[in-house]
Amino acid sequence: MLVAAAVCPCPPLLVPEVAAGAASELDDARTACKDALGVLAAARPDLLLVVGPAEAGRAGPYPAGSTGSFEGFGVGLSVRLGVPPGDTAPAGRGLPASLAVGAWLLDRARWSGAAVEGLGVEERLPADGCALAGKELAARADRVALLVMGDGSACRTVKAPGYLDERAVDFDTAVTRALGDADLPVLSSLDASLAYALRAAGRAPWQVLAGAAEGAGLEGQLLYADAPYGVGYTVAAWS
Repeated sequence: MLVAAAVCPCPPLLVPEVAAGAASELDDARTACKDALGVLAAARPDLLLVVGPAEAGRAGPYPAGSTGSFEGFGVGLSVRLGVPPGDTAPAGRGLPASLAVGAWLLDRARWSGAAVEGLGVEERLPADGCALAGKELAARADRVALLVMGDGSACRTVKAPGYLDERAVDFDTAVTRALGDADLPVLSSLDASLAYALRAAGRAPWQVLAGAAEGAGLEGQLLYADAPYGVGYTVAAWS
């Protein structure tokens, strides 16, 4: 059963080494992510699952020990999912960027609680498939926690990765409110086609969360919401 969840954005720029000279611009987001992870730790889960968007060929489960790298962003930094530095556990397959950022957040928070695994969710996965995946995750253990990685629209300004789309602000506003309120019906009903058009990679992971949280009675708390670089970022904690 799901006992807690943390929702965090997943831009590689969260990693200060990747952001370089602009690292301080996301300090508030990093602090909020750390606070959200504190909620997960306080829930004392038996299993923590990191869920994030992935390309079709990289969707699926990732065991503890799976590696992630930020070399593609010009930084010689690697992380391992749920394995402390220096641990000799076998390495799994390479993590998609969203799960690599999640692994970095866990390392930064010095996660030492429950076992950690990952799930890459294909960005175009329909809502019913997301809900089913969430229910399956929640049934994995008596006390399950989720770290849900995902960004909002990438179309908030003319300099945003997806350029300006007038629909982006309303979409992000609705998502931010739903994540802060743990509003399962709103998250479950997000328009997948609109989310894809707005380059909102978090849509599928958020709907996995909604499926996992069904019947859990969790309450939400909004910790951060902003759109630096024209991309919607939200941090929330559910418990």
